[in-house]
Amino acid sequence: MPDDTQSKPASAGIVTANEAVLRRSPFDDVQDLDDARRGFLGTATDPVVRDAEGKAVWDLGAYAFLDQGCPDSANPSLWRQSRLCAEHGLFEVTEGIYQVRGFDLSNVTFVEGETGVFVIDPLLGVENAAAALALYREHRGDRAVTGVLYTHSHADHFGGVKGVVTEEEVADGIPVYAPRGFMEHAVSENVLAGTAMNRRAAYMYGAALPKGERGQIGSGLGQTLSTGMVSLIAPTVEITHTSQKATVDGIRMVFQLTPGTEAPAELNVHFPDLRALCMAENATHTLHNLLTLRGAEVRDPHEWSRYLTQAVDLFVDSSDVAFASHHWPVWGRERVETFLSEQRDLYVYLHDQTLRLLNQGLTPLEIAERIELPPALERAWHTHGYYGSVSHNTKAVYQRYLGWFDGNPAHLWEHPPVEAAQRYVRFMGGADEVLRRARESFDEGDFRWVAQVVNHVVFADPDSAEARALQADALEQLGYGSENGTWRNFFLTGALELRHGAVGTPTKTTSPDILGALTLDQLFDSLAIRVDGPASWDADITVRWNLTSGEAVTMWLRNGVLTHVAGHGAASVSPDVEITLDERVLRAVLLGALPPTDLPGPGGAKVTGDLAKLLELFGHLDAPDPDFAIVTP
Repeated sequence: MPDDTQSKPASAGIVTANEAVLRRSPFDDVQDLDDARRGFLGTATDPVVRDAEGKAVWDLGAYAFLDQGCPDSANPSLWRQSRLCAEHGLFEVTEGIYQVRGFDLSNVTFVEGETGVFVIDPLLGVENAAAALALYREHRGDRAVTGVLYTHSHADHFGGVKGVVTEEEVADGIPVYAPRGFMEHAVSENVLAGTAMNRRAAYMYGAALPKGERGQIGSGLGQTLSTGMVSLIAPTVEITHTSQKATVDGIRMVFQLTPGTEAPAELNVHFPDLRALCMAENATHTLHNLLTLRGAEVRDPHEWSRYLTQAVDLFVDSSDVAFASHHWPVWGRERVETFLSEQRDLYVYLHDQTLRLLNQGLTPLEIAERIELPPALERAWHTHGYYGSVSHNTKAVYQRYLGWFDGNPAHLWEHPPVEAAQRYVRFMGGADEVLRRARESFDEGDFRWVAQVVNHVVFADPDSAEARALQADALEQLGYGSENGTWRNFFLTGALELRHGAVGTPTKTTSPDILGALTLDQLFDSLAIRVDGPASWDADITVRWNLTSGEAVTMWLRNGVLTHVAGHGAASVSPDVEITLDERVLRAVLLGALPPTDLPGPGGAKVTGDLAKLLELFGHLDAPDPDFAIVTP
């Protein structure tokens, strides 16, 4: 009997579909390959990046298999993109600007000044950033870091900062630049919904998948997430407006603020003396996400396109190269203008056409099936949906304007997944009949339908090995045919978990540095979202924290809601317990590093009233589940 726990070869239908991609796409265009290899100076002799305990957090050799021809189990267009993203080493962008690529999901850029080097976007992991800096210095000399720039608020662009500079060096005067709103968004995105985002990111980047022709081959934007330490040093200089200028170590910079584009806090930066334009993550060699599959706020494609138009107007005439914090640069003024203009047209086309169709009454699913890119855009490799997709981006535009509800009252109060699944399966003649028909659809190559209908059987009876095996096989075939790297990873990770159980969350961005950057207000909010509401409906608890700095915070649990008020405005409220302590100890308590039972004591903390009420309040807090089920109930 076949082993249902192992990956299967590509079906005849997927092989045929992938062969069609080869025929219709311009694979003889090697401009991107030339650009991805241009300026190569060398790479690390040891391909494995390790943490302080010797654990591997990145392997430069993990994608060597991409040098072979594309197999039947991968979309040739995605294979091509992954091969380009897997190019690793130190590259000269132009005289004075160098990038280390392939050492993490993102790129780190080194701009040489009069005495040292200015670092842009120091990757996700500390270990990876340190390895990149070491490679740069091996080829360009032991230059001191004279400044750091975070182009935006996503962790893969700041998390490695302590691999290139220390907090002490920053305190001694090394500037750290970031766009307005950086700290708020960098911290809140990774904490309030961080557990769910990290779990879904495990699917999106396929970090737990085996790397190979039937497994993870990349994510379209880069290869995958590193698994080392994520750090954060707060910016010392905030960029607040477009055309703001700065000079560091003789390096002149002109900034363009682009909030609400690829990140809520983001900027582009131009180097006029070097005729070079850094586009952060606003223009890369892929259709980007308007709503990332790991989850985030919906991005605004209208504003995104407007800022790309502004970048063309402000900088193209004085730029000979455009580079970003992912992928490879584009050289030549005309090519830069074409690249940015096509990226602009890409986002505004999806925005405008989605609005046109929703105003004709089409639903998100209908719009996603209807919209195709214009042929002129489709011919450009950098507009392909390797990371974002036309399908999920158009749904995001719909969500931005109209929300989750498509207007059909039949969809207003549907049963949740398990209850609906049990009814579907019963109406369709029982699980055996559904699976029999689903196998027929599988043999016909209708894998989308198999995945949709067998999902009901899995949710009605998650212990059905037969249903799980067929669902895994269907998801696997969908992955093999996907041009989108994150779709492939989602499909294949779903298949993996159906066959072997939960694979966990390899990368976590809620590191001590991120948690330490939370304001007290954010810390109290992070507690509030953990309250088990129904279990605390009848609770009525008030706690006052008096800080030795003179500040006070009063919080109370009532009606299943944890509310807090800073200051002395709640002084008339009589607390059940009042605790005087310094902020460091309060943070330790709120973060769970110091059990409330250890109070009073640390740092001179004093307790007045009933400490048991604080313990009761903490007893109403749920712990988030980092490995919650996705493809099963």
